[in-house]
Amino acid sequence: MTTDILMPKATAVWLVDNTSLTFEQIADFCGLHPLEVKGIADGEVARDIRGADPIANGQLNRDELDAAEKNAKHRLVAQKSRHAEYLKPQKKAPKYTPVSRRQDRPDAIAWFLRNHPEVADSQLAKLLGTTKATIDQVRNRTHWNSANIKPVDPVTLGLSTQMELDAVVKKAAEKKAKDDKRKGIVEPEGPTLMPASETGAMAAEELEAAHEPEPEPEFEDEHADD
Repeated sequence: MTTDILMPKATAVWLVDNTSLTFEQIADFCGLHPLEVKGIADGEVARDIRGADPIANGQLNRDELDAAEKNAKHRLVAQKSRHAEYLKPQKKAPKYTPVSRRQDRPDAIAWFLRNHPEVADSQLAKLLGTTKATIDQVRNRTHWNSANIKPVDPVTLGLSTQMELDAVVKKAAEKKAKDDKRKGIVEPEGPTLMPASETGAMAAEELEAAHEPEPEPEFEDEHADD
């Protein structure tokens, strides 16, 4: 088989129903196991799948099929489907950054290096649409504009969305945790940050307590026994 068959099970269903090919021939052409093809013929597999004609969709020509039906040892050779190019997954184009924003990339890189050094350079380059060379220059302070680089998060600069930023940081943190666990590094136990709801409630109580008037001291009446 020279090319991948589109909808292999649907193609196998059609070949089982419409040709005299052997299970082995159909299995070889569709990339399935002969027992799976037998299951299709017995109605145990792919019962709800509608057959797809490989001749109609351009994956097989009639002469090739006729030759295979006459010779059980003949192996079908697929031809390139005219639909194959449309069904191929499209590679995501490199992220485009407007010219007006490109000068902000070093600031975003500096922010990552300071706040999230666990993020890999490859992830950083993909998120910001930059290069590893530029990241190294910012890290080593050899960038031509190093004197003016200030760490600013990429969301504020408009270089990424908050969701994209969170996803990258989360992925890097999970990878670091796995690497640390494999190396036997254990994070020191200590107080953790409390939820904002709790810290807000505590702050309100402290503020209220600060504004409560202090009770006036009580003095005994010196002339009470007179």
